[in-house]
Amino acid sequence: MALRNIRINEDPVLRKKAKKVDRFNKRLHGLLDDMAETMYAAPGIGLAAPQVGILKRVIIFDVNDQLFEMINPVITETEGEQIDIEGCLSVPGKYGRVQRPENIKVEYQDRNGEKLSLEAESLTAVCVCHETDHLEGKLFTDIVIEYLTQEELEESGKELDEAL
Repeated sequence: MALRNIRINEDPVLRKKAKKVDRFNKRLHGLLDDMAETMYAAPGIGLAAPQVGILKRVIIFDVNDQLFEMINPVITETEGEQIDIEGCLSVPGKYGRVQRPENIKVEYQDRNGEKLSLEAESLTAVCVCHETDHLEGKLFTDIVIEYLTQEELEESGKELDEAL
């Protein structure tokens, strides 16, 4: 495993659409392992392959000490709405309120190519939406409702290390 460099701000790779993964091999497994190590070291709770310069449809995130790995994720259903504070490892120091679905259903493949689905709510739904946006070349700053000052962020009780 190795730490990878996280692309930040307006690195052109962050604005490109990622390609579907069709090979489920040791190279993919190494990417997933490296992404997890990089995400935890950052520290953050989610990371998409484009954020480490790889234009593949691969995301990871950790909610409640459970690491999720999703290859070729597709959100097939959404319901409700929630507004919460988001940050991003690729946009350091910026936090803002973003509207996302409260509940989603996502279909994806695991590291071995097995097809799975997940019904997610709350923070898990936010993570899937935030990270799949990266696969389309979108950042949370494209859909932010309002940015928060450092003081507002501290008053919210949101941890500074909860960047996606």
